[in-house]
Amino acid sequence: MSFWPGQRVVVTGGKGFLGSHVVAALQARGAGLIHIADLPECNLCEVADVRRMLAAVKPTLVIHLAARVGGIGANRENPAVFFYQNLMMGVPLVHECWQAGVAKMVLLGTICAYPKFTPVPFREEDLWNGYPEETNAPYGLAKKMLLVQSQAYRQQYGFNSVFLLPVNLYGPGDNFDPAHSHVIPALIRKCVEARAAGAEAIEVWGDGSATREFLFVRDAAEGLLLAAEKYNESEPVNLGSHFEISIKDLVALITRLTGFQGRIVWDATKPNGQPRRKLDVGRAEKAFGFHAQTSFEAGLRETIAWYEQARKQG
Repeated sequence: MSFWPGQRVVVTGGKGFLGSHVVAALQARGAGLIHIADLPECNLCEVADVRRMLAAVKPTLVIHLAARVGGIGANRENPAVFFYQNLMMGVPLVHECWQAGVAKMVLLGTICAYPKFTPVPFREEDLWNGYPEETNAPYGLAKKMLLVQSQAYRQQYGFNSVFLLPVNLYGPGDNFDPAHSHVIPALIRKCVEARAAGAEAIEVWGDGSATREFLFVRDAAEGLLLAAEKYNESEPVNLGSHFEISIKDLVALITRLTGFQGRIVWDATKPNGQPRRKLDVGRAEKAFGFHAQTSFEAGLRETIAWYEQARKQG
């Protein structure tokens, strides 16, 4: 805990889903100063905004969480936007932080950077052994360039940045907008609304055969801060829960927990996305002692309860 009181921390995307939990965790740890760099006050795609923010705050640590994200549909509709905005939010930021003398950066990548047919469990060594799944490759590759930059800037300049690869996150405060949400919040919303409306069925993309690993958002925040405290290398590190579930079983679990009793209609004309996702999480445990604490069902129950309450409040 002695690491945090003297730190001046910038959290990009600190108003967002993961960012809000990271800020809360920083407050609990007693960080000396916490500054949120987010829209509209700071547009990370504008270098002038980045320079102005760094000059004003003079951070010792920057945690880069800001990203343009979405599910399969959003990625398919906006590949150029997802590539450009994620690249331009990240690459100039790292450069400007190095020039400003920031002592350390924590950079967040994505599991979408892994090749489409990566052997399971995904090991960090397999990251470059193929092209990512096509539906989100532009996003995954834009984020992956931060790993290249992290390693290059450490090699040439001795700049201390670390690169983490989280699996799909979920939890209270997630994005439940059906146009942009990921699979868990999208399913929760569909089930809750269908139950409330007395609908006989809901439609789900794909055939249910794909598998995913999910990480509860507070566990992810803990992993990020442990890496900030203890990890000082540019080799990528997976952050996961060590739990894999098929989309078919996920739908069955969410329907049970939300109380929706109607039929599931699978739209097999829609893509499944990557066939399997499950991480080898040994490096995170060995390098900085991270191990996910929240069981999947407990995390889902809390997420559903949060959404039900938010829905009531309008």
